[in-house]
This record gives sequence, C-alpha cells and structure tokens, in this order.
Amino acid sequence: MSALAKPYHRGDLDRTLKDAAVGLITELGPAGFSLREVARRAGVSHAAPAHHFGDSRGLLTSIAVEAFETLDRAITEAIADCTDPRERFVIMARVYVRTGIDYPAHAAIVFRADLVDCDDPRYQHAGLLAYGHLESVLAGIRDLTNPALDVSNATRLAWSAMQGLLTLYPNMERLSFLGGSELGEPEQLAERFAELLLAGLAG
Repeated sequence: MSALAKPYHRGDLDRTLKDAAVGLITELGPAGFSLREVARRAGVSHAAPAHHFGDSRGLLTSIAVEAFETLDRAITEAIADCTDPRERFVIMARVYVRTGIDYPAHAAIVFRADLVDCDDPRYQHAGLLAYGHLESVLAGIRDLTNPALDVSNATRLAWSAMQGLLTLYPNMERLSFLGGSELGEPEQLAERFAELLLAGLAG
C-alpha cells in the first residue's frame, strides 16, 4: 500500500479510512495504530477519521466487524457442499487459519477488548454468526457420535485451539521444543489439530 491513498469519492471515505487503517496495522501492528497516521495515509484531514468513526475504538471496531463477516462468508462458502459434521469441522479449522493468515490486520485486533467495543451490537451480531457455524457443527457431532458432549465448552475449546494456532504459528519455527521444523503448512496443522479434537470429542 502506498504512503498516501488515492483521492476518494465522497461515498467511499469510510472504506478509504478502513483500508488505510488495515494497511497501517499490517505494517506496524496494533501498537503502531493512530488516527492521525490513518488520516495521513488516506489523504484526508486529521479530523476525518474521528468524524466518521467517533474515535480509534470506533474505527477498529468496524474492522473487527469485517473480520467476523469475512470469516462467516468464508466458512459458509467452504462447507456449502458438505453435510457430514465431522468433515465440516475439519474444513472450518482450515478456513479459520487461512482467513487469519490472509487478513492479518483483522486477525490482530478482532479479539482485542482493549481496542474494540465488544458491546457494539454489530460486533456481537457478526461474532455470533461466525461462532454459530462452529457451535452448529459441534451440535451435529454430538448428535452423531456423543450424546453427552458439552457443546458450549466444546465450541470454546475448538475456537481457542484454532486461535491459539493462528497466534503461535509464526513463532513456532523458532521454538525448537515445539518441533518447529516438522510443522508443515498452517492449514495442514489446523487439520491435524481438528482431527485430534474430533477423536476426543467423539466420546
């Protein structure tokens, strides 16, 4: 992304600001984020981001909503032709990790309660859509293989495992005690994790 965005059309300012924020976070991480720098990159006045999003939390919350919406769309498309909940579970693990890798800025802030407004109705709605995919597929696994499965905790466990992989993977190769040289691609590792989880969840 260039230092300064192309001139925007009036109706595109929200998108221009979000793109500038995403580029900034991708380059410098959440710690390098500032509304002033977003405005500079977007080629607008320093007051423009606050005018459109209220404050930095408003802008970052908007990006976090996009993160959940993007994940929801990716999962919906990936599992559309699959009916077996066990296969869906493995597919979703791969999609979760792939989406986080493809959208690193979104992944970096989506769960940052110190940066985003977790009480925002849009954030909660989008998050529940994405989370609901996993909860639904685990309910299917319960019905198919393990009537005693605690779906709520199984959903939290599975989500935590994939988010943990997404967070740790970039540093795993440097951590020899984790066997970094034998990891393979992140999506392959996500699939292996999902299969291990399935073995435990089957009861």
